[in-house]
Formats: sequence, structure tokens, C-alpha cells
Amino acid sequence: MAKKQESEEVRRFKATRKEAEQGDARAQLKLGQMYFLRENYKKAVKWIRKAAKQGNGWAQGALGGMYYFGKGVPQDYAEAMKWFRKAAEQGIDKAQYELGQMYYNGEGVSQDYGEAAKWFRKAAEQGDDGAQNNLGNMYYDGVGVPEDYGEAAKWFRKAAEQGDAMAQSNIGLRYLKGEGVSQDYEEAAKWFRKAAEQGNDGAQNNLGNMYDKGMGVPQDDVEGGEVASESGRARACRGARQP
Repeated sequence: MAKKQESEEVRRFKATRKEAEQGDARAQLKLGQMYFLRENYKKAVKWIRKAAKQGNGWAQGALGGMYYFGKGVPQDYAEAMKWFRKAAEQGIDKAQYELGQMYYNGEGVSQDYGEAAKWFRKAAEQGDDGAQNNLGNMYYDGVGVPEDYGEAAKWFRKAAEQGDAMAQSNIGLRYLKGEGVSQDYEEAAKWFRKAAEQGNDGAQNNLGNMYDKGMGVPQDDVEGGEVASESGRARACRGARQP
């Protein structure tokens, strides 16, 4: 069975390579992805670049990522920016998110919060949860956009409803403090719990505190302590993996 499965994989690879060599951009991208999964990054770049030069937006975004992380090419933020922009202008949401990140951090381009917000918004409106959370943060802090707690809460909620743990923690905080939404301890606890179950230590701390004080949940010192302990263990594990 394993031999048959392996031969099928080889057959698909050869068929994809044949199509790629005939100039099919989608096949070139797929072949590049196959090489990437095999950790042959130089060949991955070769074929992804061919597709990108033909205008394939997903390939342009992938090539931007290769330059950003230095996979198969020397790390080059300016080149990453160039290819992310090409993909972003074609409406690729992940590239729009990455372009926003680069403007926000000043990587390969002068730092520009207004441009960062612009590209996060484009990705957020397409449903990218990371962009939605980032845009929420920018509205909350008044960075690149006017401070607006209502808009911040709106974008945090959109990302939280997609399962983004950081956004779940953020919307929980808005309900806890009554910022941009009516104060509601039960809603705060609900969102902290969702984030906490994904390992978000800030949410674990906040949920533990709410149990200790009986805010939005029945007062329970034991439950609060257990949640706080989970937070401590999560931080310890992350710390142990640091170089």
C-alpha cells in the first residue's frame, strides 16, 4: 500500500512538472510548493518566481514570503515588499496583511502607520482574522487611524468569532472595561474562556481573576487558582523554548 501511495505521489509530481515546464503558472506555483515541502528551497523559488512573473498573485505573495524569511534566496525585505505589493494589489488578502505588517514595522520601507492601516483594512474586509485584530488594535490605540473604541471592538469581535485567540482576549477586555461596548462581565468571561482554552495566558489570568472576584462567573477561588496555574505553566513552557 505504501509503495502504491508513493508511486501515485511521484506520478502527480511528474505531471505537475510537465505542466509547469509548458508554462502553466498554476502548475509552476504548485511545483514550487512541492519543492518547498521537500525543503528544496532553491528549486521552490525558481518555480514560484516563474509563476509570479506571469502575474499569478498567490505566487507573488509566496515569493514575497521567501524573500522575507530568506528561504532559497538571501533575506531581502525590499524584495519581499515588492512582491507582497504586487500580490496585494491583485487582492490577495494574506499579501495585504503582510504588506500592512511591513509598513507597521518599517521593514523594507519607511514606517507608515497610515499605510499599515490601509492594507490591514483591505485584508480585514476580506475576512483575514490577523488583519482584523491588528486593525482593532490600531483603532484602540489611535495609531494610523483616529482613536475609536467602537471600531476597535467591531474588528476585535470579527476576528474573535473566527477563533483568533488574541482577538478573543481583546474583545473580552473591552467587555470587562466597557470600552466601545456596554460593560458586561458575563460576555468578558465568555471571551476570556475561549482565548484561555487556546492557551492565551493574558486571558487565563483575567479569567482566573474573574473567578476569584465572582465577576460574570460564580465566585470560585479554586477555579481561579487553577486557571492562573495554567497561565503560569504556559509562560514557563514558552520560556523554556526560547533560544
